[in-house]
Amino acid sequence: MNIPLKDYDKIPAATVEAVAKDEKCAPETIYKGLQSGTIIVMGSPDGPAKPIGIGTGLRTKVNANIGTSPDFSSADNERHKLEVAVAAGADAVMDLSTGGDLDAIRKQIRAACPVAMGTVPIYQVIAKLGEDGKVADVTADQVFEVIENHAADGIDFLTLHCGVTQETVAALQKDQRICDIVSRGGSMLAQWMELTGCENPLYEHYDRVLDICLRHTTAISLGDGLRPGAVADATDAGQIAETRVLGDLVLRARAAGVQVFVEGPGHMPLDQIEANVILEKQLCHGAPFYVLGPLTTDIAPGYDHITGAIGGAICAAAGADFLCYVTPAEHLGLPTDEDVWDGVIASRIAAHSADIVKGIPGAREWDDEMSKARAALDWDMMRELAINPARVIDVRGERGSLDPKACSMCGRFCSMKLKLGNKD
Repeated sequence: MNIPLKDYDKIPAATVEAVAKDEKCAPETIYKGLQSGTIIVMGSPDGPAKPIGIGTGLRTKVNANIGTSPDFSSADNERHKLEVAVAAGADAVMDLSTGGDLDAIRKQIRAACPVAMGTVPIYQVIAKLGEDGKVADVTADQVFEVIENHAADGIDFLTLHCGVTQETVAALQKDQRICDIVSRGGSMLAQWMELTGCENPLYEHYDRVLDICLRHTTAISLGDGLRPGAVADATDAGQIAETRVLGDLVLRARAAGVQVFVEGPGHMPLDQIEANVILEKQLCHGAPFYVLGPLTTDIAPGYDHITGAIGGAICAAAGADFLCYVTPAEHLGLPTDEDVWDGVIASRIAAHSADIVKGIPGAREWDDEMSKARAALDWDMMRELAINPARVIDVRGERGSLDPKACSMCGRFCSMKLKLGNKD
């Protein structure tokens, strides 16, 4: 069964046309994806966020997470990270702040953010408790008040952990995980349900969620609150149970006219990634798939932008649509500007590698142009085509060759200079 997105054709034509132009396809392609729910679009040519399309047949997009923590709550620092993420090529940014004046920080980032922006409202609910607060004291009305405030501030998409239910948590507890629940929002909701005996309000009152998002034209990112946080925990009963619930919620969102996509793992061995993408697409009715990594090994703290890029490339090639970056600081601390830059670049490399496989217009052509520049020893063109031109300049400057047409690795033994037919 599939339910088309209600009123998909009421999305502003200018937004659809801008997305189609960016994707090098016809607007009809975007409309068809919107109708089926396999594509979502966000943003507006009139601002504040550049129009973006996410979904089947479109370029794989990359999100960068920024935000304060209780230990580091400088709004100025996070706004600068926003600038770094956008400069590195992030297609979207999420504010995951948990420290400082969260309303002010969110509004400041939104005002400065030229790309699609997401938030996780439950983080603010948790932060409002303070050090002495009790999770059991949170009310459903408090949760929905925060969601309303985020949507009213012009946030493009909200991560909401609607699939963490009494049933899915019970399924999780049947298996013995190494890392249990690693999602901050998922763990808070699971604890709240355990302490109160009540159902997750985001699930029980999902129609209320839909009403808020419909009124503010905000997309829902159905959060994977039970995602695996260790490779040993991947594809277990809890993860699958939550995905099944999210599939039902996808259909309810489309019936209400709310754009929706689904979040996925997490940590996952290489040999399970493709099957997980196929499973999500099947259970969630082709909804765009948004993944954190996935990280393919747990033993590389300080290098998890690499483990995430390995998993992200495989995941996107299998059909995932949206990669959430992982920085070198993952599992260690709040990322720096350099971590943000490295995380975006690594995920962009993964996304582009997948787009070549997917046959996305312009992807292979970019590589072919770089290959031609290399064959011609055209260093200026190589720099221009590089995903990070500044890095090319730095390395060439530090390790240049006596021969300006070659590199210091091969020098006069350069294979391009020695190839057949070259008389120089």
